[in-house]
Amino acid sequence: MSLPFIDLKAQYAALKTSIDARIQRVLDHGQYIMGPEVQELETALAARAGTKHCITVASGTEALLIALMTLDLQPGDEVITTPFTFAATVETIVLLGGVPVFVDIEPDSCNLDAALIEAAITPRTKAIMPVSLYGQVCDMDAINAIASRHGGIAVMEDAAQSFGATYKGRPSCGLSTWGATSFFPSKPLGCYGDGGALFTDDDALAQAAREIRVHGQSQRYTHTRVGVGGRMDTLQCAVVLGKLERFDWEIARRLAIGERYQQQLGALPLQRLAVREDRDCVWAQFTVQVDEREAVVQALKQAGIPTAIHYPRPLHRQPAYEQRCRVATPLPQAEAAARRVMSLPMSADLSEAQQDEVVAALRAALA
Repeated sequence: MSLPFIDLKAQYAALKTSIDARIQRVLDHGQYIMGPEVQELETALAARAGTKHCITVASGTEALLIALMTLDLQPGDEVITTPFTFAATVETIVLLGGVPVFVDIEPDSCNLDAALIEAAITPRTKAIMPVSLYGQVCDMDAINAIASRHGGIAVMEDAAQSFGATYKGRPSCGLSTWGATSFFPSKPLGCYGDGGALFTDDDALAQAAREIRVHGQSQRYTHTRVGVGGRMDTLQCAVVLGKLERFDWEIARRLAIGERYQQQLGALPLQRLAVREDRDCVWAQFTVQVDEREAVVQALKQAGIPTAIHYPRPLHRQPAYEQRCRVATPLPQAEAAARRVMSLPMSADLSEAQQDEVVAALRAALA
């Protein structure tokens, strides 16, 4: 391909001095598990999310799993969520014996449709898990209000793609009972392997999460609760600390590149993602919807433009989950999006020339 889908090499070149120094510091002190960089990163991330607590964990998936464990999710308990997301969102529910309850998405944003949630609530509903898909937060005020009306149901934002985004001026991850993000390398803020973090203002939940991530230990060899091996490596924390140095610049670039894509694609026969006026989108993926997707993908491939499909099959149609979920509403929007979505190259280091190359190739493919 003539240009990368996500340009991690350019990012590293810009941050090489800082990242290398951070990694060298860990190699020098040798505290590879729960070293000082872990607490340093947690403090920095909590400040950015505006939360009292941040708990780093081994991955974004582990973040969701640990958060659900702190809520004492029991077999048969229900979690309302979207079918149009990566499998990690629901696999954590199923691993604990819970039942994913699917409601449909908004056709223009691809985010969970808050207006459909209330009708899906039952006495078994333990949590609501909206996904901030593609880097845009769901309507969290509406979702929190629904949860509050029904006895204070926990709300967990799956913010794997949206760290750095804002909703009504407030940061993603700091909008609900739990916020959970991922530092997978392709995310807006990524490490060089797996990593993730949890965010909350609740002292008891934070303490439970800290114990669960170290095998349920409240102190060494005192296992107060059932836990997992869920720590984030010190080296990966060091990488994220290095990347934080230009993260504000990267978010500004993502917003600008996303807006430029939106403007340049406005006249083409495709559907752009709608970004609500009261929030922004950090474009973890820049995604559009097209007819005849396979033909468009192949034409772009021939032109040297990489693409990806996020996501080609909704989770209620996946063999692992179709018998383990409850479909609370018809899901025509999720089904339609799965047939039509296509993601284009996107990263903070994407140049205008590269972006113009993508747009020109897409225009030709759609002609």
